[in-house]
Formats: sequence, structure tokens, C-alpha cells
Amino acid sequence: MKSFSFCVAMIATLLLALPPASAQQQAPVPAQATPAQAAPAASQAVPSAASATVAPAESAATRLTISVPRELSPWSMFMSADVVVKGVMIGLAFASLITWTIFIAKMIELSIVQQKVRSALKKVSDARSLAEAQFALGAKEGVMPSLLAACMREARLSAGISSDGGIKERAASSCAEIVRAEARRVRLGMGLLATIGATSPFVGLFGTVWGIMNSFIGISKAQTTNLAVVAPGIAEALLATAIGLVAAIPAVIIYNHFARVTKGYLELVNRASGASARLLSRDLDRTHVGGGSMPRAAE
Repeated sequence: MKSFSFCVAMIATLLLALPPASAQQQAPVPAQATPAQAAPAASQAVPSAASATVAPAESAATRLTISVPRELSPWSMFMSADVVVKGVMIGLAFASLITWTIFIAKMIELSIVQQKVRSALKKVSDARSLAEAQFALGAKEGVMPSLLAACMREARLSAGISSDGGIKERAASSCAEIVRAEARRVRLGMGLLATIGATSPFVGLFGTVWGIMNSFIGISKAQTTNLAVVAPGIAEALLATAIGLVAAIPAVIIYNHFARVTKGYLELVNRASGASARLLSRDLDRTHVGGGSMPRAAE
């Protein structure tokens, strides 16, 4: 009986120590993955991580290429422009060089001749005859000595003719020829300035139209309207118009300036012609009063 009681107690103790069946079903033991099953999963995870790393790098490089344009300095645009556009730019630059050369040369020339005529008018203002005026000027070249010499020559050639009106008319004709010749001389180069000022914008516009046409052809070949592709060609084309304006605007301003300066100088020349005519008239009147001959030109 004692041994039976002891066996019953042991069985009861074991039954109490075992977990309930519902707990075993609710908490199943997870199956451990075998090495063969873990390897494919790891191999799939590695490419996805690599692709996630490479894709941002490629997109960043693409964005960098699109956002950073090529250098668009005037020299680089000139070097990459079409040969026709280059020819237009070179021609306009040469025209601008001619404009500034004419400006410097004409400024020096007009300053010198204006000073000569003013000085000559001041010297002959107190002269009483053509010979005295020639002596006051001395052996100098210029428009005033030429006018005095023309009047003296006409008076000498008309010696013995009693018609003073005819002598004065012929002397005035000779002086008018000298004045016209001087006007043509001082206006040399101004026609070129007018041509450059009038045609340079249209020449630059021609280069712009040609460059934009080539840009559209390039766009159609590239089959893209990206601004980074379109902008350089259009900028090169517009550079031709800019150079045309740079050549035209100074040419027009310089032409207008020289037109005013030349007009003032020709007024001085007309004053010199009038002074010569007055001296001739005095000599003619003095000859009739004194009954002598015309004075000879100063040697």
C-alpha cells in the first residue's frame, strides 16, 4: 500500500509539472532556416542595396551634367560659332577699328586746320592789301594763303581790264573752287562713317539669323529642347548683333560730331574767302584812285 501511494504521488507530481496543450499550440517553436535557404535571401538583398546606392549616384551625375552649362564667354562663343557668323563678327570688328581710326585722325586734322585758319585770320585782319597780307602770313601752306594767292593771280591776269566787277567775279569763282575743294578734303572718311553706322546693325542681324537657323537645325538633329542644348547656339548668334551695335552706335555719334565740327570749320574758310575778296576790292579801288598798277605778289 505504501509503494502504491508513492507511485500515485509521483504521477500526480509529473502531471502538474507538464504545460497545458493550448499553450503548446499558441506558441509554436519557429523553424530554423537551413543554410541553403538563407543564401538566396542574402543574395537577393545585396543587389537591391547596390542598386539603391548606384541609382542616386547616376541621377546626381545626370543632374550635374544638365545644370552645369559650358562656358559662354565672348571668346568661347566666337570660337564655337559657325564660319559665316565668324566672318560677320570679324568684319564688324574691323569696321569698328576703322571708325575709331577715323575719329582719331579727323580730330587731329580738324584741330590743326582750325587753328591755322584762326591764326591766319587774326594776322590778316589789319592788312591793307593782298601783298601785305601775304607778307604777314609768310611762306605757309593752308587755305588762307591759297585764297590770297588766287585773288592776287586773278588781279595780275586781269591787268589792263577796266571792269572791276569782272575781276571780282572771277576771283570769287576761284575762291569758291578752293572752298569746295577744302570741304571735300575735310569730309574724307565721313561717308565711310555713315555707311558703317547705317549697315552694321543689319550685318549683325544677318549673322544672328544665320546662327539661330543653325541652332534650330541642331535642335532637330538632337531631338531635344533642353535649354542647355539650345542656349549656346542662340547666344553665339546674338553676339553678332551685339558686335554690330558696338560698331554702329559710335559710328553714328562720331559722324554727327564731325558734321558739326566740319560745318564750323567751313564757316571759318568762308570768312577767309570773304577777307581775301575784301583785300582784292581795296587793291582795285586803290589802283583806280592812284592810277597805278596792281601790286605784285610777295616773293
